[in-house]
Amino acid sequence: MMSRPSPPVASSIDAKRRRLFIGIILTTLVILAAVVADLASGGRPDPPALRAAATLLDGSWRFHIGDDPRWADAGTDDTRWETFDMTASPGSHDGDVGLPDYVGGWMAHGHPGYHGYAWYRRVVTVPAGGASWDILGPTLVDDGYELYWNGQLLGGSGRLGPKPRLVGTRPLLFALPADAAGTRGVLAVRTYMLASSGVSADGGGMHTAPILAPRPVSDALHRAQWERTIAGYIVDLIEPLAMLAVVALALGYRSRSNRRSFLVLASIALALTAARRLGNAIVAWTDIEDLATYTWLASVMWVPTVAAWAWAWNRWCLRPWRSVDVAAAVLMVIGLLGALLPSAAMTTCSRLGSIALFAVIVTRIVRNGPMRILALAVLASIMAALFGPELVDTLGVPGIWFPFGIGVARTQYVYAILIVLMAFLVVRTLYEETPAGDTATTP
Repeated sequence: MMSRPSPPVASSIDAKRRRLFIGIILTTLVILAAVVADLASGGRPDPPALRAAATLLDGSWRFHIGDDPRWADAGTDDTRWETFDMTASPGSHDGDVGLPDYVGGWMAHGHPGYHGYAWYRRVVTVPAGGASWDILGPTLVDDGYELYWNGQLLGGSGRLGPKPRLVGTRPLLFALPADAAGTRGVLAVRTYMLASSGVSADGGGMHTAPILAPRPVSDALHRAQWERTIAGYIVDLIEPLAMLAVVALALGYRSRSNRRSFLVLASIALALTAARRLGNAIVAWTDIEDLATYTWLASVMWVPTVAAWAWAWNRWCLRPWRSVDVAAAVLMVIGLLGALLPSAAMTTCSRLGSIALFAVIVTRIVRNGPMRILALAVLASIMAALFGPELVDTLGVPGIWFPFGIGVARTQYVYAILIVLMAFLVVRTLYEETPAGDTATTP
């Protein structure tokens, strides 16, 4: 008896999958090349000719904790203030972006645990000549600052005062008065650190010294600083956009998938993750979101994200356990309470309980889940991203690397892997015929 040829629809879905797989691979390679190029460009040192024409205002500064608007005045007696050395060790950089000329803050200089206002002052000699002069503000400050020249406010990062509004510190350029050339003046920097900022051994205040430069050298250095800042957070822009692209893929092909419920809930989890990651770039590049809001969202958004992933993966085997759904909801409530109260004990309980819950889901997939290898690889990536401190730190894996001199976090590497694997998984769930609902048919 002659064998019956394969249905044309099967060949059609195989061809569709093949095209989607190729598209995912090519898109990934293009994006990877663009990100590497940006990291390599942003990680280059400032051109030596530009730095030679400018003056890094490191060395000895006068320093005083507390706040008094009169400390901006040139005539203020600061002889009894502390001395703060802003000279960076050769090759030093911060542990996040990789900003050069990094110096430890006031917590490493006799004021551990202090939050609030502090002032820096020093005398600056501006060379004579016809050039206009600028001050390039410090590119890393905990958490905001105002810069004064002889008592005159030139500008700053955020808004200080009775109700400070702090935003991410980024490259800023301040013009000195037109008659500053050939004079000596007092540069004063008023800084403020939020009480909600994490306590580190070297936190607080300025971490990089301002730079004095003539135009157009100052403009060129400012562009170089922005290139470094863009490169430092480019992954936090690209990855959320890629996550949203996977969401579009999942929802666009949901009607042709045998994991509809999984794709909907996974899309919610991916969208929440994208919003959280995108917040890093928004804070680093713009004033749209203040640091207090950013910190609050960071402490809260992981909770519904974990619950959404748990509900999604509970449906991977198509017979969800109600106990898993209930446990995820309870752990979400505990996690939200831990973030809002705040309570470290409740946060820890939620995180450890969620790890145990994911372990149960992993066991289910190992026993009877479809596409075990791919599904487990995706789930392992999710767990590594969500629970890095508990699962990955114990392995001694560094939390951040510096390819090309720009910091790329371990979580960003994990999400890059997750995005590609998740896209493959979405395509693998496509089947030949559109059923009335979720079925146990394996593609």
